[in-house]
Amino acid sequence: MRYRLLGKTGLEVSLLGFGSGGPSQLGQNTGLSSKEQHRLISRVIDLGINLIDSSEAYGDSEEILGKYLKQIPRASYVLATKNMCVNQAGEVRNPIELAQAIDRSLKRLETNHIDVMQFHLLTLSDYEEVIEKLYPVMEKAKSAGKIRFIGFSEAFKIDPSHKAVVHALNKNPDLWDTVMLKYGILNQYAAKEALPLAKKHNIGVINMAVIREKLPNPKLLSNQIKSWKQEGLIDSELDEINPLNWLIKGNVKSIIDAGYIFASEHPAVSSVLTGTSSINNLEKNVQALNIKKLPEHHTQKLKDLFSEIAIYI
Repeated sequence: MRYRLLGKTGLEVSLLGFGSGGPSQLGQNTGLSSKEQHRLISRVIDLGINLIDSSEAYGDSEEILGKYLKQIPRASYVLATKNMCVNQAGEVRNPIELAQAIDRSLKRLETNHIDVMQFHLLTLSDYEEVIEKLYPVMEKAKSAGKIRFIGFSEAFKIDPSHKAVVHALNKNPDLWDTVMLKYGILNQYAAKEALPLAKKHNIGVINMAVIREKLPNPKLLSNQIKSWKQEGLIDSELDEINPLNWLIKGNVKSIIDAGYIFASEHPAVSSVLTGTSSINNLEKNVQALNIKKLPEHHTQKLKDLFSEIAIYI
């Protein structure tokens, strides 16, 4: 396993991190038993993955993680989780509610501190109110030793051009230790402003959802490429059935492998999350990131094809 610094935090994190959200949510949505969930987490640790991410919004993920992680030395892993910025009515949370949510996360995770606490799905429209009302709650929790560093995750589905990230890192770079965003083969727009800003200000980047949803599905991928061709977003003679199979060469065994490698290549990226509930797939993801780079001409071709597209995929 390779490791990188998580920006200004100084924490050394595994290049492949483990996320307990996504479609699987630590196997809650794929039928894993409690024993299988614990076996998965155990394998995560055994493989050298030390960055583990969760959220209050991921079902029982925090509780599941807490039950296992309390059995291993706290200093052996970096624990990140997230609390929502808004309530169910879509309004920015009451500060008291956020303070209580932080305490609940600590209890569920069975730990006395969280390394990186993140505002979950921070949007540009809520940004100023979150900074005014909720950021002081995070600062207070940090002063109390409940959290060590403060970050946020973007709402990529509604903000694929990363407006919230760019605004935050331009206006208040000193407030943020980390940012979680989406950057991958089909979603490269972060390389325009968001990632360079993170690099400039030494803000750790946790790269999420780099594979889903269409990259691993040949039919969905083919249809997406056809659609982009028809819309004039790409101009290339890619194969209509297997448009990206040219990436499979040498040690790169699959398009998924290529996706993880590409997502890790940008120098601003500290860690790339996998959210798989399959130990076999987890091991493949680890093996893929033992490869430092795609062939240079493959990376350049991907950039030529997709770097101007800012659409949720």
